[in-house]
Amino acid sequence: MMGLTFINAIVFGVQGNAMRKLGSDTPLNQFLAGASAGAIQCVICCPMELAKTRMQLQGTGEKKSKRKMYKNSLDCLVRIYNREGIRGINRGMVTTLLRETPGFGVYFLAYDTLTRSLGCEPEDPYMIPKLLFAGGMSGIASWISTYPVDVIKSRLQADGVGGVNQYSGIMDCVRQSLKKEGWRVFSRGLTSTLLRAFPVNATTFATVTLFLMYMRQGEECSIQDSEPQSVQLQPLQTQTQPTSM
Repeated sequence: MMGLTFINAIVFGVQGNAMRKLGSDTPLNQFLAGASAGAIQCVICCPMELAKTRMQLQGTGEKKSKRKMYKNSLDCLVRIYNREGIRGINRGMVTTLLRETPGFGVYFLAYDTLTRSLGCEPEDPYMIPKLLFAGGMSGIASWISTYPVDVIKSRLQADGVGGVNQYSGIMDCVRQSLKKEGWRVFSRGLTSTLLRAFPVNATTFATVTLFLMYMRQGEECSIQDSEPQSVQLQPLQTQTQPTSM
């Protein structure tokens, strides 16, 4: 849970800063800002998902194994690092980048498009339901656009559990998966993923949007409160200018 919170903080922070650097608020810039956020958070996301996958599969393929190999996610990553080094804890990084970069681009582009088309204005009494709908649909659009890559990523990160390596690389994983299971392999588990994605992303986007609106209103109030003080200071500044010359 803490890992997801940290990742969301990185994603929304990078996306906001990227939009400020890009300047104009256009659909293309929304996509580019989201894609940059997705790429940067892979540094945290990839090892975290590797640990989650290994924790879920520990004991698989091992006969008469009653004790767990890993105590927790951190212990899992430490053990992988000791055995395989930096390359080991970054297993699946390429596929994670291929999933997260376009996925988050679609994520923020879809949310921006939906909120504009739905007219999510602060004075709208139905603003919160609209934000929830836009966030949920954005999550669905993001997962649909990159789910086949996620299947390959998960298989590569699970490869080697039980001491047997099945795939030599990304393309080998794609070929073997297609040969054994056909095209349906790339949509296996998609329904349950989308059912989970809608409420999670609806809540995430609505919460972030409402929080930012609240903070901006607070900043505007503080600026308005400070304006009379600046007006009073102006005559003092103009009086001191000749003496400083």
